[in-house]
Amino acid sequence: MKAADIRSTFLNYFASKGHQIVASSPVVPGDDPTLLFTNAGMNQFKDVFLGFDKRPYTRATTAQKCIRAGGKHNDLENVGYTARHHTFFEMLGNFSFGDYFKQDAIRYAWELLTEVFKLPADKLWATVYAEDDEAYEIWTREIGLPAERVVRIGDNKGARYASDNFWMMGDTGPCGPCSEIFYDFGPGVAGGPPGSPDEDGDRFTEVWNNVFMQFNRRVDENGNYVMDLLPRPSVDTGMGLERLARVLQGVETNYDIDLFVNLMAAAKREVELAGGVEVDAKSPSLKAIADHIRACAFTVADGVVPSNEGRGYVLRRIARRAIRHGYKLGARAPFFYKLVEALTAEMGSAYPELVAKQRRVTEVLKQEEERFFLTIANGMEILESALAALGEGKVLDGDIAFKLHDTYGFPLDLTADVLRERNLSVDEAGFNAAMARQREQARAAGKFKMAQGLEYKGEPTHFHGYEKLMVEDAKVTAIYIDGSPAEVARAGDDAVIVLDNTPFYAESGGQCGDAGFLQNGTARFAVDDTLKIQADVFGHHGRVMEGEIRAGDTIDARVNGNTRAATTRNHSATHLMHKALREVLGNHVQQKGSQVDAGKTRFDFAHNAPLTDAEILRVEQIVNREIMLNAASQARVMSIEDAQKTGAMMLFGEKYGDSVRVLDIGSSRELCGGTHVLRTGDIGFFKIVMEGGVAAGVRRIEAITGENAMSYVLERDALLGEVAGALKAQAAEVPAKLAQTLDHVKALEKEIAALKGKLASNQGDALIGQALDVNGVSVLAATLEGADVPALREAVDKLRDKLGTAAVVLAAVNEGKVALIAGVTANLTAKVKAGELVNFVAQQVGGKGGGRPDMAQAGGTDATALPAALAGVRDWVAGKL
Repeated sequence: MKAADIRSTFLNYFASKGHQIVASSPVVPGDDPTLLFTNAGMNQFKDVFLGFDKRPYTRATTAQKCIRAGGKHNDLENVGYTARHHTFFEMLGNFSFGDYFKQDAIRYAWELLTEVFKLPADKLWATVYAEDDEAYEIWTREIGLPAERVVRIGDNKGARYASDNFWMMGDTGPCGPCSEIFYDFGPGVAGGPPGSPDEDGDRFTEVWNNVFMQFNRRVDENGNYVMDLLPRPSVDTGMGLERLARVLQGVETNYDIDLFVNLMAAAKREVELAGGVEVDAKSPSLKAIADHIRACAFTVADGVVPSNEGRGYVLRRIARRAIRHGYKLGARAPFFYKLVEALTAEMGSAYPELVAKQRRVTEVLKQEEERFFLTIANGMEILESALAALGEGKVLDGDIAFKLHDTYGFPLDLTADVLRERNLSVDEAGFNAAMARQREQARAAGKFKMAQGLEYKGEPTHFHGYEKLMVEDAKVTAIYIDGSPAEVARAGDDAVIVLDNTPFYAESGGQCGDAGFLQNGTARFAVDDTLKIQADVFGHHGRVMEGEIRAGDTIDARVNGNTRAATTRNHSATHLMHKALREVLGNHVQQKGSQVDAGKTRFDFAHNAPLTDAEILRVEQIVNREIMLNAASQARVMSIEDAQKTGAMMLFGEKYGDSVRVLDIGSSRELCGGTHVLRTGDIGFFKIVMEGGVAAGVRRIEAITGENAMSYVLERDALLGEVAGALKAQAAEVPAKLAQTLDHVKALEKEIAALKGKLASNQGDALIGQALDVNGVSVLAATLEGADVPALREAVDKLRDKLGTAAVVLAAVNEGKVALIAGVTANLTAKVKAGELVNFVAQQVGGKGGGRPDMAQAGGTDATALPAALAGVRDWVAGKL
């Protein structure tokens, strides 16, 4: 069975058990900042398990793209050296959200492995958490697995519930015991059973992990951890596709399965073309290349590009590791990017984003590879020279490793990879020290977008931006170009200019810096941003558009009024929103970060659950009511002690020497140094456009005001009008009309299904006369026109009842695809099994299937072979009797 067939069989099996097939989420988590990459199938369901989200289904199944190559879960160093480690892998999973629990989860796993995938039961072992007697009883009594092959795994980390077989999402929250399933490759492979000292060998390979979310771990009033039973226990399972394919295909390693055989063949071909030398087809380097093209391609397809930080740096490390392995095999020209086409051919049908973004992925990897090939030869030469001077077991100097990183683009782990092959190591402490020295030098001499660090010893800047947007005859007290002091800035120069007086607000307290112009009779300077060099010194960042500006010149400073007004509206609304959130959600709401500019306000705050639609509406109503009251704003500067006495909330804590600025706006009183409207009515209108989670216990709201909010509402109103027009209803009638339409569609679908079932049943009755007697068994194999799978299944059920002792196979062809259902009466299953019968037919039409002894399902792709396949059913059954 090919990897693609295994994937579809798994998903279809659980679909037949009432699970919703859910598409894989991206490898880059869009709403979980705690993860570098998606590393498990449950990631996209985390909020469902935590109770923060609810789906229209309680059972789900997925084939999830996963990457473990950075952060806590990192298998990169093992790739190419072991039989089963990957940077990218597919996790097959089934999930229950308060629906079924241990008994069904274990039963499904066993049935799929032994009856559908036909794994020998005597090759399978199971583990359970040491204290989970329930799971142990299910395995030994209900499944019938011998007790010696069910291993209790207990405490192995010095604390209860710290076992490998007890899963916890965090220190608190949902958690529970696990039950893993292992496959025994036999005594010819090194390693011992799970729980034994030799468990890390390859003989016993974990193929499935059932996680039973049974408890909620919390801290009681005495500070102790307490385990409460969850009211709706859930199931989270995972099975690595590559490991299962290794088992089902009977090969030695994951890299011998069909998917990797094809990718390694493509890698061998491209490396040989790029180097003109023959490559050993079993080379470990080919394994690394074949693995890494998957990780790189899927990462780029999901929006990451190579860079020097975060996910982009992990992508660069993986890509350059693959390129180095190709170089090691003899490639002297880019080859890696050419494997994208082979990968798309292999996996594009399951993951259409590869097909849609194949060109983009190819271009990104090609650019990265060409960049690295410019330096890899020189870098390898330096590394080889350094290694030649080392003896066995010696350590490469950290400064050399840093030079390879800084000058030739060799990530530290790539250098360590080369050294590992020669039983050498690298001085990581020395590497880190060299990296730290470079960062210090960069801070001292680099280009400064952020003004902190610029040396300034002049007078402070006097800020007039609360009262006016223009200051005339301001004096230029300092100029900086490329981070260094300068006497003059000429047309075309990017510079930072300091003035003795300015109306420009410098970025602080979450509010962005002002933009605008500095100009006099001979020069014009466009200010893109304003930032603080020191607490009371403002740096105006921008470019000289005309003439030249010298230190000591006088110049007029004018803020962009439209941008300032929009920013001011958003900032003022942030204060009103903060107070409204505390009123609606509770006083635990505290600011955790903010960003205010002309386009929006973004506000992060402490809260442990998503806001409901009703809560969002209530916040909007409170803020807009404050706006309509049109109350005057007031700002007062006072000592911090006096400010605390007024009850002001210290939202931003802006300081002016020993004093703070207390802002009263509407019913809100907070400390804030930002710019604000004179009256709440100046905000115009407030609208929340986004709410979501950014970290554990932290939510984010984005909101807009004024013209932006008005345009947003008008666009939504126009969209509602289009929907109303399509439904031929008034806007107020849309929800009811849409619900009515959907109900009508469901009714029609139900009616169609009933008609198909009736048609299939009538056809089935007409086929009874075609049944053949084979040693007292009625055998019927036929095609039902226009039937779908449910109709076929219903017809088979009825025919079995009417024929007595019988074996029935019914088929239907829809859009070139063959659907097959086989049914065997209960008194015949000891000799004839429906799963074997349907598989006999399916293999002849380009498919495969299986199921229970009395009922089984399959599909195929070659409809032209169906008549001959059905004609062979009689003889096949005869051979079983």
